[in-house]
Amino acid sequence: MRPVVRILTGFCVAALLALSAGASAQERALPDSRDEVMLSFAPLVKRASPAVVNIFTQKEVQRRGPASPLFNDPFFRRFFGDAFDDIRPRQRRENSLGSGVIVGADGVIVTNYHVIEGADTIRVVLSDRREYDADILLEDQRTDLAILRVDAGGEELPYIALGDSDELEVGDLVLAIGNPFGVGQTVTSGIVSGLARTQVGITDFNFFIQTDAAINPGNSGGALLRMDGKLAGINTAIFSRSGGSQGIGFAIPANMVRTVIAGATSGDALRRAWLGARANTVTPDIADAIGLARPDGVILAEIHPDGPARKAGLREGDIIVAVEDQPVFDEEALRFRIATGVVGETAQLSIRRPDRTLVVELPLEHPPERPARNEMQLRGAHPLAGATVANLSPALAEEMGRDHFDRGVVVRAIAARSPANRLDFRVGDIVVEINDAKIDRVRALRDAVAERRARWDVTVERDGRLLSLSISG
Repeated sequence: MRPVVRILTGFCVAALLALSAGASAQERALPDSRDEVMLSFAPLVKRASPAVVNIFTQKEVQRRGPASPLFNDPFFRRFFGDAFDDIRPRQRRENSLGSGVIVGADGVIVTNYHVIEGADTIRVVLSDRREYDADILLEDQRTDLAILRVDAGGEELPYIALGDSDELEVGDLVLAIGNPFGVGQTVTSGIVSGLARTQVGITDFNFFIQTDAAINPGNSGGALLRMDGKLAGINTAIFSRSGGSQGIGFAIPANMVRTVIAGATSGDALRRAWLGARANTVTPDIADAIGLARPDGVILAEIHPDGPARKAGLREGDIIVAVEDQPVFDEEALRFRIATGVVGETAQLSIRRPDRTLVVELPLEHPPERPARNEMQLRGAHPLAGATVANLSPALAEEMGRDHFDRGVVVRAIAARSPANRLDFRVGDIVVEINDAKIDRVRALRDAVAERRARWDVTVERDGRLLSLSISG
């Protein structure tokens, strides 16, 4: 896990009071009496803490290693190498601990993906020591969120309602609730020390609330709580040189959490709205080149022919400066704003053009699956045997975390000990060409490998580079 530390003075505690009463930003004020300074978070914690749970996971792992720790000694390895290694895999059970938040009386729980990743069993323990086995409704590695459900036998469980994370302001008081280091449920207080942190590099959707409330290992998946008792976000990471809290922690905003919950409980695969355009952050150099007084917004570089941006009348060179009156300073912020929109509705984009500014209505739509993926596993006597391939579309690109403009045939999976595995093809490779035949669809790839050949020349695109392989048949 990874979040933050800080001890509030009585003065700061009182300042937060106004929020606890649901006061607006205009009504927030410093304490003006001793009674106000003595105010406590205890009533808020009593209401919220029963909805914050401990999550215990177990998984079986296989390890290979020396038959005895003695043979790890550099002296022995210098003369005998790995001759004494025990090549038989040994089973070992790994346990891990994290936190989670009940967000529905029916037992729906939010936690981090990295808390339950690869788990064989997941056990949820409530603050009153009741225990339940949990089922996974959805795992979303791209946001580092996972949605679980427990069966409480028809009993309604305590839960925390999701707040609107766009209402947060820097300086607002927040509480972090979780189980750091496995010591038991712990509450820490702090403030929102930053919003819209997009350069953290934790997930595919980089847009985080920063807080100085103390968060440590074991807090992952726990609640970042507003003073009105609603969920501000899910604690997910800390910046630390020591592994412990150093006052810089990050939480996934509640508005993204809400989108993932909706995908998990709808019965359909999680699909987010898309813009249908390539965009670049307006840097000082770009601003100077196009005559802007200061760098601001995101400039559109390319419009997808099948995307919402085209339907909304957006053009290359348009600069998006806000979505629903929320400022957009870089590409990550724009992606977050679009991805957290409600599919089927519209979003208002504030656009700057050389001659004017305007507001356009962007239809919020799922990326289309055109062409159909036509997924299949390749078999036969050729280098790609054992690879499962599919046609790339905007929908599949979204699912795989790729650029929506990517086209061609992508490798989706590779069977163990298959020719494709032995030749080091990888998931995500795009097959470009086989023996001078251009590959643009699964059908073309299937035809290209249908016959035995004396020689195979295969070109794939990997991480923006073209790689070629030539082997004799």
